[in-house]
Amino acid sequence: MKDKTKAVSIVLFLSAFIMLVSCGKQKSEWQGTIEEVNGVTVVKNPKEPMYGEDVFSLEEELSIGESEGREEYMFSAVNHLTVDEDERIYVLDYKNVQVKVFDRDGKYLSTFGQRGQGPGEFFRPRGIYITSEDEVMVYDMGNRSFIYFSKEGQFLSSFSTAKLSLVGARIDSKGNIIGDVFSANPEDRSFVLKKFDSKLNELFTIGSSPLSPSGVFKVSLPYCFWQITEDDHIVFGYTKNYEIQIMNPEGEVIRKISKEYDPVEFTDKEKKGYLENNPLKLKIEFPKYHNPFLRFFLDDEGRLFVLTSEKAKDKESNYYDIFDPEGKYITKVLFSINPSLFFKKGKLYTIEEDEDGYQYVKRYKVTWKY
Repeated sequence: MKDKTKAVSIVLFLSAFIMLVSCGKQKSEWQGTIEEVNGVTVVKNPKEPMYGEDVFSLEEELSIGESEGREEYMFSAVNHLTVDEDERIYVLDYKNVQVKVFDRDGKYLSTFGQRGQGPGEFFRPRGIYITSEDEVMVYDMGNRSFIYFSKEGQFLSSFSTAKLSLVGARIDSKGNIIGDVFSANPEDRSFVLKKFDSKLNELFTIGSSPLSPSGVFKVSLPYCFWQITEDDHIVFGYTKNYEIQIMNPEGEVIRKISKEYDPVEFTDKEKKGYLENNPLKLKIEFPKYHNPFLRFFLDDEGRLFVLTSEKAKDKESNYYDIFDPEGKYITKVLFSINPSLFFKKGKLYTIEEDEDGYQYVKRYKVTWKY
């Protein structure tokens, strides 16, 4: 009896030990710092995340798109999508200049929009969003306007931004406009990110992105990438440095999130690709290193997904660094999918292409193990 009890104790001890070792490999103590500096919360992260890649997993649960067959399920050049509270999916097709709507199960519902400059028509649609008033809004960069529809596709109204040279723009829940304004100053060609009120009066400047001078193409020029949260905060970062800043609606920076990283050098193969694909015969200038990050996305629980320049060995895909809502570096993951990501109700929506170039909209179930 004693031997049996002893054997059971050993098994329990080994099981507990294995679990402890496993957890030790899975998670390490966060080595970063959080401090207040002049009223700003500064979060500094180390190179290594707290968790391994297996803390985050995706399971495909829906795919919309056909290479041939039913026209309503075929896409030409999808550049953006959005999802409403009922999980209806609105897909903006840039080339066909229209919006296709599908229900949560992927069943086609309707199509609206067409090429033109009349009411409810597009010229160069750039983005599609669900507004705080539960309307569908399309930003048309060609017509320089925000165009509003009901969820059934009925044209409601439009708002012109023609007096501003906006390249990309969003409207927050209060009707304020955030967008990149083109500055044609020959000595300082750039896109300047600004916020305006609903009457197009400038409120403040957020950042700027330089452009290459005439006759020159500067590879990987840093730029200001940005997103708007549901509570109208502006999340932005200048890609020259690995730092993401969060600004409140009044224009005050309230949080900074940074991370240590190893710079990624341009390879000879990458340089050769640029030099060979140069139909305008521009002078091409290369920096020594890639920008530390390229863009970022927020999920609907406040996590930050940052697309970095780091690639996995023998793979073309780039790593995403993922930070929790506080700004702590959770993990890094490798996506073999298009970086146009959209999160809704804990689901991830993507725009993807197959080997033949046909596009699909997919939805993934997201599982977190931390």
